[in-house]
Amino acid sequence: MNTKGNREKSGRRVIPGFGLSLGVTVTLLSLIVLIPLASVLVYSLHLSPAEFFDIITEPNVLWAFGISILTSLIAALINCVFGTMLAWVLVRYDFPGKRILDGLIEIPFTLPTAVAGITLSKMYATTGEIGGPLSALGIKVSYTHIGLTLALVFIGIPFVVRAIQPVLQKLDAGYEEAAYMLGASGFQTFRRVILPELKPAILTGFGLAFARGLGEYGSVVYISGNSAKEHTQVVSYVIMQKLERMDYSAATAIALVMLIIAFILLLAINIVQIRQSKRTGGGV
Repeated sequence: MNTKGNREKSGRRVIPGFGLSLGVTVTLLSLIVLIPLASVLVYSLHLSPAEFFDIITEPNVLWAFGISILTSLIAALINCVFGTMLAWVLVRYDFPGKRILDGLIEIPFTLPTAVAGITLSKMYATTGEIGGPLSALGIKVSYTHIGLTLALVFIGIPFVVRAIQPVLQKLDAGYEEAAYMLGASGFQTFRRVILPELKPAILTGFGLAFARGLGEYGSVVYISGNSAKEHTQVVSYVIMQKLERMDYSAATAIALVMLIIAFILLLAINIVQIRQSKRTGGGV
């Protein structure tokens, strides 16, 4: 009996209520994502092109864009390296406390970012437990670009680890054994066998960590010092300043630029992922 054909002819679904489910999904997506994003564009349209350009090219705004992008990029690259190592250890090795360590990865997700910012700024201040010894060596962390990057590493590391872990768990160890039998060294095996399989996941984690860093506020607002003179202001803080001054048009203009950057970043990451999947035979 061709039950599949009968189901297709009758038009029945295994899970009923598709129309209602789709309607609820689209409604929630519109209320939570689409309408708020559209409002940013609407408020920005209240400005003339000249006014819009003047706002986004103010010296403090340009510095904020540069600092946010640079520190987020550096933090995301650091997370790619150490996140890959951490995911490798959690997947490939068994050791006491492994479950605890795996659970600790989630702390940046669950911990309020303001709490993380206060804790990091205190620890890495010149009088802090870690910042004191570093200060004695001439390395200042809090209220510097180093502190900003450190905070962004903290909030971005889970994205990379959680993106890579499932891929490593599904990776067939037989490929590594075959490479070893053919005379490949450990580095050659990683570079030619393992890394190509991990690249899409690493790029996904990089994109998510970078995008999160661009819009981060709570964890960086304290440790950065928000000094215009020292150029430690981030874009999210500049937007907050505009909102406190009731300058909604300027705030949304800056937010629109950040939104465009985020969309371009995610589009580029998706394109690279698709090409990498095709090259490794994963399809799309």
